[in-house]
Amino acid sequence: MTTELGFHLDGFEPADAVSDLAKSSVWAGDLTVLAEHHTTPNGSHSYLVAHDGSVTWGVPGEPQLVAIKITRDLHERTFTFETANHASLAFAQNWLIDLGCPPEHAQASGDLLKPADDLTLWIEQQIRESGSRYKVLDSWTSDFAPCETWTLTRDASAAQAPIRVFLEEGNHDAHTYTMHEGAFADEAAARHWMEDRSSPLPQPPDYRGEAAARLTRAALTRSAGASAIPKASLDTGNAPSTGIAQRPSPGRPM
Repeated sequence: MTTELGFHLDGFEPADAVSDLAKSSVWAGDLTVLAEHHTTPNGSHSYLVAHDGSVTWGVPGEPQLVAIKITRDLHERTFTFETANHASLAFAQNWLIDLGCPPEHAQASGDLLKPADDLTLWIEQQIRESGSRYKVLDSWTSDFAPCETWTLTRDASAAQAPIRVFLEEGNHDAHTYTMHEGAFADEAAARHWMEDRSSPLPQPPDYRGEAAARLTRAALTRSAGASAIPKASLDTGNAPSTGIAQRPSPGRPM
């Protein structure tokens, strides 16, 4: 994992006001790179995912990962600069891949928390390869107990229960994390569950009858060498779960 970041924009000017504002919104000194790819041989494009340490001192619950795409016009010596903030690395990777980053170059590296099970691997792969399937509605990041992130989405491919919650829980003692997907009929029901946590996280309807196939594909992904994926904060069963252990809500106002 790279600890120093340079945007490699010496001698370049922003192509438009949007790019100028986007670049000024992030400071390289706050960022720790988790994944990066620069096109060769001329470096016309750069794709990065970084942890923004300044967010931990800002508004509680805000997403701490920033995905960045830089496009350089080598003849005009201008650049465009695009960013997106995400709570989960898989969604940040999805954003970069959707903008042209080769999937194999969007992988993270370093001493990061490892996926605890094959289902976590499968869910993250599904997110990374989903294109525009999931519309992110909201997210929450908690560095303290409970150490978790969640991303609230609308699944454009879901015939039933289209509101999906992706809940990522970290276990720093084991240096692992899990991700689970929950399905709800509407956004209000999803937000009620996240506030209440008195019942198990409801599985998506399409999980039923597909557990073995999903886990087989996930096991193949693991054997093929899937990379480690971190929790959003850097310092911080073999079958689809029937529910997450009940716990107090992170306390975010809904």
